[in-house]
Order: sequence, then C-alpha cells, then structure tokens
Amino acid sequence: MALFNRLNLKAKSLVNTGFGASASSYGGRFINKDGSANTVKKGIGFLDRISWYHTMLDMSSWKFLSILLLFYITINFVFALLYFGIGIEHLNGIQTNDDVWVQFGQAYFFSAQTFTTVGYGHISPTGFYTSALSSAEALMGLLSFAIATGLFFGRFSKPSIFLKFSHHAIIAPFNDGKALMFRLAPYKNTNYIDAEVNVTLGMKIEENGVMTNKFYTLDLEYQKINSLALSWTLVHPITSESPLYGLVASDYESISGEIIVIIKTFDDMFSTTVATRTSYVFEEVVYGAKFKSMYSQSENHQSTVLDLGLLNSFDKVVID
Repeated sequence: MALFNRLNLKAKSLVNTGFGASASSYGGRFINKDGSANTVKKGIGFLDRISWYHTMLDMSSWKFLSILLLFYITINFVFALLYFGIGIEHLNGIQTNDDVWVQFGQAYFFSAQTFTTVGYGHISPTGFYTSALSSAEALMGLLSFAIATGLFFGRFSKPSIFLKFSHHAIIAPFNDGKALMFRLAPYKNTNYIDAEVNVTLGMKIEENGVMTNKFYTLDLEYQKINSLALSWTLVHPITSESPLYGLVASDYESISGEIIVIIKTFDDMFSTTVATRTSYVFEEVVYGAKFKSMYSQSENHQSTVLDLGLLNSFDKVVID
C-alpha cells in the first residue's frame, strides 16, 4: 500500500490497453524484448493454435532453409524405401548384383530425380506399382515446390521494419529536471517517413490489498517525426503530471514496472505502414545516464555518418 500512496495521483490510468488488470494472473513481462507477446496459449489442439504459414514466414532464414532441406532428404528417403520394398528389379538401370547399400543409394537418387522432375533417364520404372509410385512422387514434388516457391516469395515480399532499439532506457537530465529516454535507429537502406510512437507504462501495485496492473500513457517530447533517417531519441519529460514523478533510483530496482513501446512508420519502398514493438522492464532502466551521439559529419563534410555501434552507448551522470 505504501507504494500506491507514493504514485503520482495526477497521472490518469488507462483501461483500454488490452492487458488485464489482475496482476496475479500475469507471469513475467507483458511484451518480450523482441516485441512478441509473452503469452502461451492452451485449451485447444497444438495444430489448431499454430498458423504454419505465419510460422514459416517469421522464422529465421537458417531454420527455414534447414526445414526445407530436412523435408527434401526425408521425403526422398521414404520413397526410396518404397521403391526398395516393391523390388529393385523394377527399376531399370540398377544392377541387381550390386551391394544392397549401393542399390538403395541409386533408388534414393532416382527418387530425387523423380521428385524434382529432372529425369536424367539413367534409371526408369517398370511395372504398374513402381510406375504408379513414381507418378505420385512427381505430383508431390510439383506441389511441394509450388508451396516452397510461395513461401520464398512471401518471405522476400513481406513488409518488414528494420529498426533497432537501445538495450536500455535511461533516466537523464532534461530541461532543469529529468526525463525517461530510449532511442532507436534504422539499420538497413530503407526510407521511413511519418514515424509515430506510443509509449505505455505498466506497473504492478497494491491497491486495497490486491495486486493490480495499472497502465499509464507516457507523453513524449515528440511523438511523431516526418522522416526517420537517423537515430531518434524518445524523451518522456518527468513532470508533475508523469506517473514516474517522485521515483528515485532505488524505486526502479524494487518496483515491478514495464515500459511498452509501439512504433509505426511508412515504408515508401513497400508503400505501406510497418510496425514493431518492444519493452523495457524497470531492471533495464539506467538511472543517471546520458546517451552518446550516434552521428557526425563525414570526413569530406558532404554526408552524415550514423554509427549504429553506438546505439547502446551512454555515459553515467549524476542526477539530483
């Protein structure tokens, strides 16, 4: 209850955040650092709660390529077993007096040629069952490559936002007072315009003897900018209207709080709006710091150099 009495009562809490008010029903942070929801779904079957299309588009490139390679190897191995089960003598071009592993290897590569519809002609099926199996495999290969092509196109054509956030938020001196700051920067050769940010503070507090989630909008010095070509430091002045007003360094170590950041901007390459989000728990807030500048003039004074390696760099300062 003491913590609740110390909160700035001038700050108006929100009820339309999409997060529940019962703190006892939540575990961990509201939003993961990468922007994904910190939620595990249950109550329905695993296959019903997974969108495989979204999963394949969102996974990392090495996982995506590994799954395609594993599928390709496995499906050809299965068909090679089927050919071997029907009888290797029904595959013209394979020497029946060869070692069994050599025969299986040739059946495997015949399967690969059939699956990809390459058909070199060195080995060919004979008999009804082998011919029917190779026809079914060729159809499956066509459908599989069509799906893989669609996934490749979806991954390349999906609008993505290429922004990096600083690892920490800081409490820094600002206009004879202090402010909460964090920053972001584009890290690829993209052109973003009309960037807009919404920042929400979530805190777990005791109210009337019950732990409750309270949410507050954090007003920013600039909530929207016309062009996002360099780094952008988001500044929330901690004034008498701020829910952070009156908090000291020890409070950020003891209070359970999370700063939720949502940004959307227009990507003129895709001609669409893209968005991302992240969050900072209070343990990731550095009290008494100042970000180092990320950009400077080039040596010939003809362009601006943005050093992305300085995104997370700050100096410690003393705050009253």
